[in-house]
Order: sequence, then structure tokens, then C-alpha cells
Amino acid sequence: MENLKEMRSWLDDMKLDHPLVIAGPCSAETEEQVLRIANELKDTDVNYFRAGIWKPRTRPGMFEGVGALGLKWLQKVKAETGMKTCTEVANAAHVKLALEHDVDLLWIGARSTVSPFIMQEIADALEGTDKIVLVKNPVNPDLALWLGGIERLYTAGVKNLGAIHRGFSTYEKTKYRNIPEWQLAIEFQNKFPDLPLINDPSHITGNREMIFDVSQTALDLNFDGLMIETHYDPDNAWSDAAQQVTPAKLIQIMRDLKIRKESDSEAEYTSQLSNLRAQIDVLDSQLIEMLGKRMKISDGIGSLKKQKNVAVLQSNRWNQILGAMILEGEAKGLSEEFVLKMFKAIHQESINHQEKIINS
Repeated sequence: MENLKEMRSWLDDMKLDHPLVIAGPCSAETEEQVLRIANELKDTDVNYFRAGIWKPRTRPGMFEGVGALGLKWLQKVKAETGMKTCTEVANAAHVKLALEHDVDLLWIGARSTVSPFIMQEIADALEGTDKIVLVKNPVNPDLALWLGGIERLYTAGVKNLGAIHRGFSTYEKTKYRNIPEWQLAIEFQNKFPDLPLINDPSHITGNREMIFDVSQTALDLNFDGLMIETHYDPDNAWSDAAQQVTPAKLIQIMRDLKIRKESDSEAEYTSQLSNLRAQIDVLDSQLIEMLGKRMKISDGIGSLKKQKNVAVLQSNRWNQILGAMILEGEAKGLSEEFVLKMFKAIHQESINHQEKIINS
């Protein structure tokens, strides 16, 4: 699969003056709920109404969707509001039912993308379809696996393709439900700049209060759209309550987002500059995160030294670190002076942390 300008055709043909917006509840709960949310979204920037029909959950015993009955509710949404509809499919049976009920856009979830067996089954079921099919990143940060899933669909003759960035699972506790790993999404864009890329801030954050900031970062990085879970009563939603916003809040988010258009050479320059600066912001945030983790380890070393009554400064260890980092820095195009200054500052902060522990 090679990058082609035609990959953007389905999105360009919509002639939108704003990013693509997919919104609706995490789960279709009742017919009344689905229709009420759809009617509150019908005259907004929302281009596709989403609702989860089949809900694969991490553990059994939780609400796992209403099943095929919900597809009839999506048909009513289209009839009543004129909105296009979309839902997640996870196997060939889901695909067959969704196509029979004329769902306009299908997406494949992270738990499906991770398995080439599932992706091939879905690709075979979708062979030659003109429906739009979006593929979420796999739960683990594996770009080859993500692209491989899309390539299986492409090989099956599915031409209206796109990707959804929803973040990645991690064993670490962070402020995100799924860490964004923006650098991986940027690498995706570099390989396939014309394959539409949508951001899912709901699943990245797991927290409605963070959705705006993640959405803005995505747009600064030239993402093509957003998928935001929306419910008229988020706190009482049957699934993923904390990450859903009200229709009114979604409208406000879309108003407040800064959307950079490329209409002339000056605008293109500004857009490219904003994109590069956004990449630096992402890396700077990661640097602070990593330094914070490093200092926590230093705290642990300080506690151990306190127990054994060992001096904070270990000169031999410090010289070994510095020598190794200077060599590694040179290999990355960093001057010795810069590496020295940086690691001296890090080392001093580490000593400060350990002394604080020892003297406490």
C-alpha cells in the first residue's frame, strides 16, 4: 500500500469548512436515548452520528451493548434527522448486519486491530464495499500492526479508508486513560499523509475535562477530524460515563477550537510552523514526564542509601553515566557542551532529591 492523493477523496468530497466530527453516545442504550441525542446534534458541526451497538468490554459482566436491535435505531436516526450513521464492527457477522441496515461508516476497534486474524475476517466481509471504514490503532503502540490492518482492507478493495488515533494501553498510571504517544501518530502521518486521520480524545483521556486540550493538540498536528462521545446525561451513561460530554458542551468545544486553514502560501507556512511547534510541545511534555519518573527513582535510591548510611555522591557512577551520555549525545547530533550542561543539571536535581530524603 502506497500513499495516494485519492485516499483523501471521500473526505475532500464532503467540502467541509471544519474538521470532520463524529459524535454520539458511547453505547446505544434505548431508542429514546439514541433519537434524543441525534436530534440535539443534527444542526451542529457533527457529520456522522456514532453509537456503539456491540460493546466488547475488558471484563465480562458489564453492559456489552444492545446488539442488532440498535441498528434499527440508527436507521430511525437517519430517517428523522438526515444524519449519516456509524458504528463499530468486530467480526464478519457485525459487518453483514451493519451493511444490511445501511450504516454509512464503520470503524474497527483497538481490540480488533490488534489481531491480524480478525482484521482479515473483517476485510473479507467488506470486500469491494464503498462504505467508509476507519481503523483504530491497536491497544499496543505498534505502527506496523496498525498499518497492516488498514492494508488488509485496502487489499480487499476497500478504498474509502481512514484511521482513528485513540491512544495506547499502558501499565503505568498517567493522567490519560490511554497514553496518546503522539510521536507514533506523527510517524503515521509522515508515512501516509493523505490517509485521513481522526483523533478520539474521549478514549485517550477517559475524562471529559481533558477533551478540549487533546482535541486542540490533534488539530495543531493536522489531524483531519475528531470522534467525541456525547450523551445528554453523561454521568448516568451505561458505559464510559466519565469521558462523555453533553451536546451543548460539544458545540462549545467546536466553537473554541482553533482551526488552522491552508488557503495560501502564508497560511500554509503558518500551518506547517504550528504543526512543528505542536510536535515540540508533545516532546517537551514527554521530557518533563520522563524527568519526573527519573526523580522518583532517585527518591528510591535516596531511601536505600539512608537505610545503609551511604554517601549521596558516588563519583565513579556519575563519571560512567556522563561518559556514556556524551557519546550517545554525539551520535544524535548533540554537542558535548550541551550534554554536559543538561546532565549536570539533572544530576544536581537528583542529588537534591536524595539529600532531602536522607535529611528528612
